[in-house]
Amino acid sequence: MDAPNIEITPDSQYRGLIARLPPAVRPFALLARFDRPIGWWLLFWPCAWGVLLAGGAEAHWPLLLWLLGGAIAMRGAGCVYNDIVDRDLDRQVERTRLRPLASGAVSARAAWAWLSLLCLCGLLVLFRLRPEAQLVALASLAPVAAYPFMKRITWWPQAWLGLVFSWGAPVGWFAVTGGAHPALLFLYLGSLFWVLGYDTIYALQDREDDVLVGVRSSALRLGANVRRGLWVFYLLAILLWGVAFWIVRPQPLALLALLPAGFHLFRQCATLRPDDGDDALAQFRSNRTAGALVALACLVVGSSA
Repeated sequence: MDAPNIEITPDSQYRGLIARLPPAVRPFALLARFDRPIGWWLLFWPCAWGVLLAGGAEAHWPLLLWLLGGAIAMRGAGCVYNDIVDRDLDRQVERTRLRPLASGAVSARAAWAWLSLLCLCGLLVLFRLRPEAQLVALASLAPVAAYPFMKRITWWPQAWLGLVFSWGAPVGWFAVTGGAHPALLFLYLGSLFWVLGYDTIYALQDREDDVLVGVRSSALRLGANVRRGLWVFYLLAILLWGVAFWIVRPQPLALLALLPAGFHLFRQCATLRPDDGDDALAQFRSNRTAGALVALACLVVGSSA
């Protein structure tokens, strides 16, 4: 399968706060992607949605801070684990060849030690949750561990990432209520399609290298129909979130709360330039705003239910 030749922005660069760290620390900060906060925001937003739609904004607001801390630690741990598994592939991809493990700046043993430390930080957050939420969070470990291998066996590793990055929604919900609810299922499924959409955009940057090294992605599978696929993914996300909102508050006003997020996502589809790597990266990063808009909608509906 052919892929267009697009300009790639390397994702490991010493800049901003990272450049001010001691030289021995910088590679570990890059390994956990502390220079790229978009990842922890995308992991955190579904956590916040679960808390807010469950009506926990007022009584459980400190929980949001703990979940943000957990998202930072566990996103970092996930990145370290992913790079340990993918270090040989990363050396062959233009965007990732300078990552600390791929370039040799960090040894595999040091990476495992760093991974363990980050997991300990995540464990501290886990202890702040009620037991039901702890069990839900621990159940994510198996799909998280399997994720780096999905690109080798399926054209849809982005869908698997949706399973993983949406897990915070049930964690947040259970942390507030201690139990499941029909609305939670639709909130989770909507998040899955949202992640599938934005990670397909992210994968546009690597299409040429992915073809060369033989790994798969939804961006390659969709080919020239990638924009059409995004419309479908985001439309399903909005519809599923709408069902979740309606279950919590069966009034048209609840659905109107999703309009800003829907407009933002559909604008991504309309303006995306699939062959422009810089535009794909910018559109991907704009999902931090999309997640915040959905969080505001969850706050409105959850607080008035």
